[in-house]
Amino acid sequence: MFSSSMRAVRSAHQVLADTQVLSQTPLRKAVRQLPEVMHPVVSAHFGWSVNDTVPPAASSGGKAVRAALALLACEAVSGDAVAGMPAAVAVELVHNASLLHDDIIDKDRLRRGRSALWAAHGIPAAILAGDALFFLSIHVLATASGRLGSTGVNILSEAVEELIGGEYTDTLLEQRSAVGLEECKMMARGKTAVLLAASCALGALAGEAGPQRTGHLRDFGEDLGMAFQLVDDLLGIWGDPQLTGKPVGSDLRSRKKSLPVAFALASGSDAAHELARLYSSDRSLSDQEVQLAAELVEAAGGCTWARRQAEYYTTRALENLRRAEPNPAPASELAALTRLITSRDH
Repeated sequence: MFSSSMRAVRSAHQVLADTQVLSQTPLRKAVRQLPEVMHPVVSAHFGWSVNDTVPPAASSGGKAVRAALALLACEAVSGDAVAGMPAAVAVELVHNASLLHDDIIDKDRLRRGRSALWAAHGIPAAILAGDALFFLSIHVLATASGRLGSTGVNILSEAVEELIGGEYTDTLLEQRSAVGLEECKMMARGKTAVLLAASCALGALAGEAGPQRTGHLRDFGEDLGMAFQLVDDLLGIWGDPQLTGKPVGSDLRSRKKSLPVAFALASGSDAAHELARLYSSDRSLSDQEVQLAAELVEAAGGCTWARRQAEYYTTRALENLRRAEPNPAPASELAALTRLITSRDH
């Protein structure tokens, strides 16, 4: 499906559906390498039945965006799914490890419509499951053939280090009343963009691309990650709870220094000063105050700026994709996937 250079171009939704199906067996095979005592808790996170020997046709373990990027990047440089699958599995393991820890940090009790692992099995189980998936991702790459098993390990290790740094910076910024826009951008790059960049770079590496094409695809992934985070931040404030799965204004209620908020706070406007006053309060914000905070972010220009920045990074991502000189079908699918995850109005 991914290996044919002459196949029909699929929609972004079909790409994700195909990736979920293709990656299920390799992902489960990787997880079975963990100590047996970890199988029930890790399976609970992914929504798997421990006793299933044959995976279902569709996964309930997430959209598999990062795995899709890895497989498409591999195909873009004339590789195939077999070569790219270790990269796809590794980045999905890292992503899920970060989700397990995020849910604890944010005290989110739901994940993908089910109880978050920490809420169902306890914080120690969720921490250790996340740790296990981080190390398993490195093992998956280390045992892969070719440059994926050598250079790829370094790429993923560095991405994980930056991801952890970005996530921790996010927690630190929540505790500070004054933040800089650039440091918030660096935080967003670490917690989101670097893993998308690594997904594309690892896929290109699996397809035996040279340094220049690999670099362009890595840059494509990083710019896509920045656009992705900006859109996510917008949805965290103004998104429809029926679509996002989050309560209205959840990021504002937890006083996150998301990118629209960081821009608003740095604007120096009257709205910025009022927003700073709300954010510096040591009590929980009421529903009315959360609504007021959203209005203040918009009045200070945060919404408009974030939308324009998302468009800027999306345009830059597509330009980097073009520079990589990808094969036509995966190029079209990567562009379609870019448009899907940077609009997310579905």
